[in-house]
Amino acid sequence: MNGAPWWRRPGVAFLVDVVLVVVFAAVGRASHDESNALVGALSTAWPFLVGTALGWIVVRFTRRMWPVDVAPGVTVWFATVLVGMVLRRAVGSGTAVSFVVVASVVLAVFLLGWRALGAYAAHRTRTRTSASAS
Repeated sequence: MNGAPWWRRPGVAFLVDVVLVVVFAAVGRASHDESNALVGALSTAWPFLVGTALGWIVVRFTRRMWPVDVAPGVTVWFATVLVGMVLRRAVGSGTAVSFVVVASVVLAVFLLGWRALGAYAAHRTRTRTSASAS
């Protein structure tokens, strides 16, 4: 993967997922005017970050690939939401239906959106390259 675009490098892709989960938590906390921005965002994000890490592990060991594309990204998204909600419930944090829906949608846009944009960019690059070669 040495010549791979930045977004296909596993370490970078994992970091993008982590940052987006923290952004999700920070924006959610800010929309509810909750204090302690950084500490609060991390306390909200940790269950989802555990889910993200587990999703990466599942994809890596079951599919023998890194989840840098949209299809394996679905597994990461699903694990992020499912494990995040289970852990939130276990520690007594909120899991209202509206929160589950909003978290599912926002995390899908975040965790699948960047992968879809990367796939689109790669497709455009391949199309331009093959058109130039013709």
